[in-house]
Parts: sequence; C-alpha cells; structure tokens
Amino acid sequence: MSARRTPTRSPATAPAPERERPEAAPGEPELGLAPDVSTKKRPHSLLKSFNYAIEGVIHVLRRERNMRVHFALATVILVLAFAYDVTKVELMILLVAISFVLIAEMVNTAVEEMIDVATTGYDPRAKIAKDVAAGAVLVASVVAATIGYLVFVDRIRSPTYHLVNEVRAIPANLTIIALALTVIAVIAVKAISGRGTPLSGGLPSGHAALAFGGWMAITLVAADFQHRVLISTLGFLMAFLVAQTRVESGIHTTLEVTVGAVLGTLVTLVLFQTLT
Repeated sequence: MSARRTPTRSPATAPAPERERPEAAPGEPELGLAPDVSTKKRPHSLLKSFNYAIEGVIHVLRRERNMRVHFALATVILVLAFAYDVTKVELMILLVAISFVLIAEMVNTAVEEMIDVATTGYDPRAKIAKDVAAGAVLVASVVAATIGYLVFVDRIRSPTYHLVNEVRAIPANLTIIALALTVIAVIAVKAISGRGTPLSGGLPSGHAALAFGGWMAITLVAADFQHRVLISTLGFLMAFLVAQTRVESGIHTTLEVTVGAVLGTLVTLVLFQTLT
C-alpha cells in the first residue's frame, strides 16, 4: 500500500494593501463624494444688489468732491433740459454725456482704491495708472461740456418766458422734476448722515419723502379745481399711510419718517413756488 500523501497547506497570503487615495486640496470636496450643495454661497437678493450698487454711488459722492460737482451739474442740466423743452434726440445725447462723466469718475475712484490696496509705497506705474484714469474723467467732462453748450447756447442766448409758460401749461413736467430732486436730496442726506441703506432704513425715509412730495404736488396742481380740498385731503391720507407702514414695519423711526416728509414737502413746494 502506498502511503497516503498529506496535503500541504500553502502559506497564508496577506490581503493586498488598499490603494491610498490622493488627499483633496483644502477647500475641495473629497474624491468620489458629491459636493455639499448646501455650503455654496447663495446669490444676493435683487434688493441687496441694488443697495450695494447705490452704496457705491454714495461712497463716491461722500469721498470725491469732483463727483459731487458733477452730480450737481448733471441735476442742473436735466432741469434745464425739461424746462427748455429739448428734443428727444438732444435729451438722449445729454444723458449719454452725463453718464460717461459719472461713470468715468466712479471708475477713476475704483482704480485709485485698487492701486492703494496693491501698493505700499511709491510706484511710477501706479502713478501712470492714476493719471490715465483721471485723464479719462477730464476727456469725458470736456466732451459733456461741449455737448451742453451746443444744446443750450441758442436757447439761453435769447432768454424768454418759455420756461414759466411750459411749466404752467404742463404741470406734470414740474412734478417729475420735483420728485427727481426729492430722490437726489434723500440720497444726499443719507450720504451725509451715514445711516441705513439707500433703499431701506436710515435718515431720512425716502418713501415718506416721495409720498409727501407727491401730496404737495397734487395740492398745488389741483389748486384751481372745484374739489381741491377733497383731492388734497385724499393725497395727504395716502402719504400718511405710506409713512405709517414704514414705522410699523420697523424700517424707520418716527423721526426718520418725519424728516423725510418735511424734506419731500419743502422740495416740491419751493420748486413750484419758484417756477410758477
């Protein structure tokens, strides 16, 4: 009989080592895992976007004297454009020229801020960049002044009573100008006070200013109507309700609403009394 051969056991083999996964860079999701969507930054709301944009305008108005001068001249030019009844083409050209000046001034401020952040000492290239940005403002200002001269030279050379007659014939023009000046006054006061955002909160209340400015315009336009007292009273009640909602919602205080109401009323009243 042959001897039974005992099976030999093969030595136990160790399991193959797992492959090491490359480490993810800091801030990146791990490989093989879906990114966490909940941690992504959500886009700003439309109201916040408008607030940020207007805050940029307010910053330039508060910081740059030239921007305040350009803004005041632009307001005067627009008032003259409505008063002297410029054509639509002339008004479009004036708006484009004014926009170029204001945009150039804002870009100049942005360039200066970026250069101040990037450099700590004197750099001739930084000086060139600032000079070029300031030159762009100068070119835009000269072109805008030339356009304004060409548009208004014939109208101002022979002054007439066209301004007063136009306002009396179409009081809607004066009302639009009054409300536009009210908005500009609200933004200017907010820039000085530094309280709140351009479209929400702060001193003064823009909603109250426009509401009471509209009430005063309604009162003055309807002065010759038979039911002028009733019309004015209804306008005042509507303006009062607007102001009350701003206080009850906690957006404004009573003082901020009161200042806004007085500002809108005075701007509209002074403009009507001056031009009519």
